[in-house]
Amino acid sequence: MAKKNSIVESSESFKKGEAPKSGGVLVIEAYLRTLEAAPGVYRMINSRGDVLYVGKAKNLKKRVGSYTNLNRQPTRLQRMIFETKSMEFVTTYTEAEALLLEANLIKRYRPRYNILLRDDKSFPKILLTSGHPYPQVLKHRGAENRKGSYFGPFASVWAVNETLTILQRAFLLRTCSDSVFSNRTRPCLLFQIKRCSGPCVARIDEAGYEELVSEARTFLTGESQKIQRGLAKRMQEASDNMDYEIAANYRDRIRALTRVQAHQGINLSSIGEADVIAAYQAGGHTCVEIFFFRDGRNFGNRAYYPSHADYEDTPHILEAFIGQFYADKKAPKALILSHPLPNQLLMVDALSFTSGRKVDISCPKRGDKMNLVGHALNNAREALGRRLSESASQRRLLESLSDVLDLASAPERIEVYDNSHISGTKAIGGMIVAGPEGMLKKAYRKFTIKNLDVIPGDDYAMMTEVLTRRFSRALKEDPERALGQWPDLVLIDGGAGQLSVTLKVLDKLGVEDVAVAAISKGPDRNAGRERIFLPGRDPISLPARDPVLYFLQRLRDEAHRFAIGFHRQKRSKALSKSSLDGVPGIGPKRKKALLHHFGSAAAVEGCGLTDLEAVEGVSGAMAKKIYDWFHSDG
Repeated sequence: MAKKNSIVESSESFKKGEAPKSGGVLVIEAYLRTLEAAPGVYRMINSRGDVLYVGKAKNLKKRVGSYTNLNRQPTRLQRMIFETKSMEFVTTYTEAEALLLEANLIKRYRPRYNILLRDDKSFPKILLTSGHPYPQVLKHRGAENRKGSYFGPFASVWAVNETLTILQRAFLLRTCSDSVFSNRTRPCLLFQIKRCSGPCVARIDEAGYEELVSEARTFLTGESQKIQRGLAKRMQEASDNMDYEIAANYRDRIRALTRVQAHQGINLSSIGEADVIAAYQAGGHTCVEIFFFRDGRNFGNRAYYPSHADYEDTPHILEAFIGQFYADKKAPKALILSHPLPNQLLMVDALSFTSGRKVDISCPKRGDKMNLVGHALNNAREALGRRLSESASQRRLLESLSDVLDLASAPERIEVYDNSHISGTKAIGGMIVAGPEGMLKKAYRKFTIKNLDVIPGDDYAMMTEVLTRRFSRALKEDPERALGQWPDLVLIDGGAGQLSVTLKVLDKLGVEDVAVAAISKGPDRNAGRERIFLPGRDPISLPARDPVLYFLQRLRDEAHRFAIGFHRQKRSKALSKSSLDGVPGIGPKRKKALLHHFGSAAAVEGCGLTDLEAVEGVSGAMAKKIYDWFHSDG
């Protein structure tokens, strides 16, 4: 029997509540014959090679063997077993190692049947550089590929900026780049307002600066009280010696530290370094709220909404979240949770191993820490309520849109397309995606028009290329439409012509069941008088205050904003190029020297050989090469 028919039959059996007769069970049973009773991680894989599920086990043989009893599995896992065509295994020495590996593999493969941490944006951190006599302190986001000490994470850029201001006032560390540092001859404004010790102009020696760096590092590791006591002692000594100016400097530094300790909204001096994590579940959705505390100071909070099956309970969701959240970042000394974890001791071992220190996990039942958890839980409940309310409102809009466009059901995924160019040059296309949860920005796509035969400004040809590339790839990567990446509705910025082009592309590719509409502005491009073009129907207009019209306008404007942004990015990049870029042997350093000397690339082109030789860093041979490049025709 064909594969497609098998899937259809399986789906019908699921609807009836019956366990499907799956070849997946036979696949699993075949692996059990050679599988060890050891800790490890297993992956379940479908016929296309996609990872369906990643799991860890204390006993691989026992855990994997449990999947052979379909009647004990929820419907979702029955479907997963049915789709399983192969498995992969990695044995580990301990269950803790398996837990770590599981979290990393889930983040890597994002299997559809696992609990997934959807929003894992890079947190801002503070970097104290190394490898320079006078280290720099700066804000950092992304991969930790620079040498130095990293501190954080911080919940927001605001928290980082506030901390940097404190570091400047209390420890007088430089924030300027190495190039600015090496080229400065006079103290900058930060030195004048007492936010830098002026190492660039030798206002402090290397030993004195290193002492400031050491104090800042101690402060960032959560021992501000120790620093304050030391500064107070030195202030008193300076005062006793009648060095009142030095004493005043120490006083100002102490005030800066005191200010930050008093500036936080929720503080608990006894908490030290900890993350307070609370999970709240309602309506089949979960919000995980994290508050970051460092040295008893609240560095902000952030909400996450992990995806999961309906049957997953809050403790298991929280455990999966923590495993993935700290898979690529150092855990604090303590995690204070709203729910005890099913494998709490195991998680302690795993996080302690990756962090290189003891990590404590607790679920307080009384006292100040319980109040903090309660506060985080209230925030999680309110955040989830807002999200569900927004989602419900969005759902109603989608249902109304389906009525207006006469769709079979409310669209789960809408793709909106727009093009941008300037006089036909730097032509690009943009695609945005919207669904029940709003704009899905991770699904946005950019298209650079590659067809050289496209006539500049031919919007139809540009749209043809964009749509052809998009749906050709979809047909190749997801022909069965099982990954949730196919649109239910394609919306085009344009009129009858753009609609006709779109229909031709889809017909040529054999795509028959995707709804298509185009929206154009009214006469004189008047917003509110838009017309909606649909296949085989006369254009329709909606009342000026219709929420569906507002929704369509918002989608079109977002697509336009995205496309214009990408076009400006490419245009800006092109404008930054000069005629010097093509000269052999001219790198960024020589290019900069030439432009600083002559003022422009045009001036370099017209100068003589002697003038070129006068530029610092340009040898006689290089000057001759540059001159010949621009005067090759004599």
